[in-house]
Amino acid sequence: MVCSSLIMNEKSRMLHSFRPVSICTLFFAILFLVHCSYTSQPIEEGETTEILRILSSDEMMGRQAMSPQIRMAEDFIKDNFERSGLKNLNGLSSFRQEFALTEVSIKTSEVRINNQVIPNSNFVGFINQESVQLNSEQTSTARINETENFRSRFNELRNSEEDLVVFVPLLFEDIFARYQSFYSRANRFLEGESTGNVVFILTDKNSPSFSIGIEAITENKPLANVVGTIEGKRSDEYVIFSAHHDHIGIRTPVNADSIGNGANDNASGVTAVIQLAKYFSSLPKPERTLIFVTFTAEEIGGYGSQYFSEQMNPEQIIAMFNIEMIGKPAVSGPNTAWITGYDRSTFGELLSKSAEGTIYEFYPDPYPDQNLFFRSDNATLARLGVPAHTISTTPIDVDRDYHQVSDEFETINISHLNNTIKAIAKAAEGIVTGKDTPTRVNTDLLN
Repeated sequence: MVCSSLIMNEKSRMLHSFRPVSICTLFFAILFLVHCSYTSQPIEEGETTEILRILSSDEMMGRQAMSPQIRMAEDFIKDNFERSGLKNLNGLSSFRQEFALTEVSIKTSEVRINNQVIPNSNFVGFINQESVQLNSEQTSTARINETENFRSRFNELRNSEEDLVVFVPLLFEDIFARYQSFYSRANRFLEGESTGNVVFILTDKNSPSFSIGIEAITENKPLANVVGTIEGKRSDEYVIFSAHHDHIGIRTPVNADSIGNGANDNASGVTAVIQLAKYFSSLPKPERTLIFVTFTAEEIGGYGSQYFSEQMNPEQIIAMFNIEMIGKPAVSGPNTAWITGYDRSTFGELLSKSAEGTIYEFYPDPYPDQNLFFRSDNATLARLGVPAHTISTTPIDVDRDYHQVSDEFETINISHLNNTIKAIAKAAEGIVTGKDTPTRVNTDLLN
């Protein structure tokens, strides 16, 4: 606006003076106009502060998925996308990508092994309908062997497409108790998905007879991601910038505070997506199409990113910058960030190269044992071969605020947060312009 005013004033002055304009003057005027057209909107610390403050305010009540208050966060993100001039994703009539989650809660149950009723604490049920009858004559069975990795085998079997009863030896009694406590909540899956009824039973019997009767309650819960795009010259090549906007909601009061504000997890990531959308929308039309998305329901199973991924053609996605918990300096100090799955594609190498000569540094995830590559919203697309990686900075091994009501705005290092957003904007340059293309994730090597 300042540039166009200066140019108009200069034009008016020249018209009224009736003085001939030299070629040199005209040349520099054109250069000035071109410079104004290509000047980007800066990523300002003050605006970053205000966005983060609003997203992590008490009014949002912890942004729990399926709560009334999460709609406030979604509307705030939507309004920012609109002000940045983003367009709707193909097929959507608004920035809200709406879908439903089906919840099936067990109301009554009776599980018998060799005609003996076992306690509820000795079975875990993933049920997809209101009435389930399983027995040893008609239902397939499986077993988690003592030599197998319990977590991997459990996750593999729970996703069975057919009805299945799984026997778990007493060797896994302790970990089974933890899983039973966690999965005693409702079984959740995207509306319309076809899954089997799977029951895990803790028993010392190898191949016992069994009969299972379960009655359940089914509900459909509405959810929404927030998605906006900047169409590029290549309309079939996408670069995604993402973060999840939900958090843990209300918790048991700690020192009279019960709101899990989630300033770092993950209002910091959403703030980055909003600021990046504004930044890239102020630039000339990009080579590749950019998608900015904030996901719902990450904290309860990653359902928002799962639904989003199912609507996309993974072959058209060049890269995914998933941003998670960037409000605190990493173990390597401020102005550094780590990337999950660094060795899975050349995505991390490209970002590291882009930071050379700057105050910022990108490096591999320092917590490989925590399997973080598969624990955020990048995972669904990564499993389909997309170079989809999460960028984070928080020292999660020592962070006392993770999933606590103490994750407040006041705990965030705003300068570090703003510098990280700037670093991501610069690091993405080569991929956005089409100069760089990261290699695909080798799906044969995924576990």
